[in-house]
Amino acid sequence: MLAVLYDVHGNLPALEAVLADARDQGADAFLLGGDYALFGGWPAETVARLRELTPATWIRGNGERWTAAPAEAPEQPVVQGAIAAAQEALGAPLVAELARLPFDHADGGTRFVHASPVADTRSFLPEPADDEAELLAGVTAERLVFGHTHLPFRRTAGPTELVNPGSVGMPFDGDPRAAFALVHPDGAVEHRRVGYDHAASAARVRERFEHAPWTETVAERIAQARMDV
Repeated sequence: MLAVLYDVHGNLPALEAVLADARDQGADAFLLGGDYALFGGWPAETVARLRELTPATWIRGNGERWTAAPAEAPEQPVVQGAIAAAQEALGAPLVAELARLPFDHADGGTRFVHASPVADTRSFLPEPADDEAELLAGVTAERLVFGHTHLPFRRTAGPTELVNPGSVGMPFDGDPRAAFALVHPDGAVEHRRVGYDHAASAARVRERFEHAPWTETVAERIAQARMDV
């Protein structure tokens, strides 16, 4: 059984909760969908824990790209502050290694990307948007798995099944529990949520980075499970 983990964002307790649940359910392989360290209170520790998983397939998220190339990221204080902190925590060799991860992964009729096949920052929403046809242009996979928006859902778009497993470390659907998905041997997708001490993870961001200005926004996003804070 495959456990699909996206958008961990340096939240080690959320990751540990998800891994325990995945193992209890019988998961024996992992697909890691990007955004592993940026913004969270345990950037290096989270990457180290993910490296212990086997077998595991890794792809790159915009977080890995931005951390290696800050000029490509938005000129926002929260983003740039978090990038600088992640660079220091991870060190240059690991930052470069993560940025070299592949953009996508194909397995049978399923394609895994971080956000969409056209970019690691443009993604799908629970309800169809005007640019959906553009995002799906040329897609032949029966199932497309992606993250980035931190909103778990499953629906179809024409012949393609769209699956967002949600965010392990920073959900944005108002539910602070860690989110991930299982792909059963028969191909069925199961969304799962796991409780953990999200308030402590929020506090850790503030403390780990000495209450830098950007940390308050990130901490509130973890605590409230919302982007608009």
